[in-house]
Amino acid sequence: MSLAEVFLLAIGLSMDAFAVSICKGLSLKKVTPKHMCIAGAWFGGFQALMPLIGYFLGRSFADMITRFDHWIAFILLLFIGGNMIREAFGEEERMDGSMEAKTMFLLAIATSIDALAIGVTFAFLKVSIIPAVCLIGATTFVCSGAGVKIGSVFGAKYKAKAEIAGGIILILIGLKILLEGVGIL
Repeated sequence: MSLAEVFLLAIGLSMDAFAVSICKGLSLKKVTPKHMCIAGAWFGGFQALMPLIGYFLGRSFADMITRFDHWIAFILLLFIGGNMIREAFGEEERMDGSMEAKTMFLLAIATSIDALAIGVTFAFLKVSIIPAVCLIGATTFVCSGAGVKIGSVFGAKYKAKAEIAGGIILILIGLKILLEGVGIL
């Protein structure tokens, strides 16, 4: 997987955190750089940690299923991307402006579960994990911080569009992996 592909994957993964950050920005009376950094640190940190955990879990059984790794990667990315698109058309979530550790911890886990599955996929594809998780974490940090600010300025207008874009990116990356795995690309 190339650096450009990992970056696109990072953008796709960060869209859930971006959407939640927009809601946080909507809920805060006055957004400060501290709010932006808190959101970025929680979401970026977990988006980096979860693929790392998934990678080590996936490495333990990757050798047993390498014949099917491209199918597994495709199915996981299709499922995650499809779920993001489905959520974009779902019911609006209510969000409070709390930036307390308990609240942010739960949101960070909820928005990074898909990154755990991506980490498993990374193990199958033999991706260099440290640069990948650093790029994913940094991308999510920036997107989340920007999301808080955007939410305070523009409102919920971009939340659904961000989730749809993220879902489409993940599905397209999964399709590319599948096509490479079956020898079409």
